[in-house]
Amino acid sequence: MQALHPEPLTREAFAPFGDVIQADGAASRFLINGGNTERFHDLARLEPGEGGKVIVSIFRGQPRALPFTVSMMERHPKGSQAFIPLSGRPYLVVVAPPGAMPSVDTLRVFLAAGNQGINYATGVWHHPLLALGAVADFLVMDRSGPGGNCDEVSLPEAGLIPAAANPAV
Repeated sequence: MQALHPEPLTREAFAPFGDVIQADGAASRFLINGGNTERFHDLARLEPGEGGKVIVSIFRGQPRALPFTVSMMERHPKGSQAFIPLSGRPYLVVVAPPGAMPSVDTLRVFLAAGNQGINYATGVWHHPLLALGAVADFLVMDRSGPGGNCDEVSLPEAGLIPAAANPAV
């Protein structure tokens, strides 16, 4: 089984898969409300796809124990899907490029800080939510609309995220 080693989540590294949602110096920002509020502007491209609409939900993720075997992936072919952590806890993001079925060689693993959200671009392969250490809530913006919008596949060969990837260790 191939080892999968997380890398830090940055806008540049994650760009092939979507957007990093983070209030930092790289974001376009300006003051509103009489100078009382700083707006970090246009952080992600939410795509509901044809005939769809953007909905807002909360997902409550149970913590995953490391080491963790990555044996499946999913994608949403009709719209994007954004996750914004509400619990302030780090989590893992496993992705592969859109298109053909992913393989262990095409997977990338990112360690997201508790103040970083992500937006998977339409069709990007990803593993379901990987909360670490404790139950974690996420604000999720994704598509509601006609037709199926979730393809799940089993990987021909699994990957393993080692215990050393846990930031609490």
